[in-house]
Amino acid sequence: MTVCVIPARGGSKRIPHKNIKEFCGQPMIVWSIKAAQASGVFDRIVVSTDDADIAAVALGYGAEVPFLRSPELSDDHTPTVPVIADAAERLELADDAPVCCLYATAPFVLGADIAQGLSALVDAQAHYVMAVTTFPFPIQRALRRSDAGAVEMFDPSTMQTRSQDLEEAWHDAGQFYWAKAGTWRSGRGVFEAGSYGVSLPRHRVQDIDTPEDWVRAEFLKRAIDAQEGAAP
Repeated sequence: MTVCVIPARGGSKRIPHKNIKEFCGQPMIVWSIKAAQASGVFDRIVVSTDDADIAAVALGYGAEVPFLRSPELSDDHTPTVPVIADAAERLELADDAPVCCLYATAPFVLGADIAQGLSALVDAQAHYVMAVTTFPFPIQRALRRSDAGAVEMFDPSTMQTRSQDLEEAWHDAGQFYWAKAGTWRSGRGVFEAGSYGVSLPRHRVQDIDTPEDWVRAEFLKRAIDAQEGAAP
């Protein structure tokens, strides 16, 4: 059995009700539910939440909410891995069952990306597979800035190195993570050795943590949909 788990707690503070706030015409979480459905790879699409309103929206768009998450796994500091491990336990999944953690605030994710992640999990024999993208600027040229405004390079040794000669750096796209149920249960870290990255273009990656992020993401989403169409 292949399962998608969408973690969506109800206590967002910087953007109240973020997971079900309307984003480009529909509740935010619905973009993830529809992408999971469009991927065609899941036997079950489950939302792990502690919030009745989120549960109602999820059920209305075809996801399952077979349990409500405990308060101990629903605070600001709860990591992702224990939440998915909890879902795997509650769903009584076999250790070798592929489980995808798909974030509720991932409106740019595509079903094809999710399916590619599953293929990579099988083909690469990775512990985890995640969506990644490149930094737009060489991280080796990063600066630190003091409270007084003074700046200096973190690594002055790269000052004279051409940008094209610096190693390209990648970061987590914050969309989805694939692993076997047994890996989630083990507590193994997502970024430990043995993980694999599915490459996404930078224009389809946007953190949405603040109201300013939200506005930028809606502008970006509308631009992408106008150019490419709105299929998940």
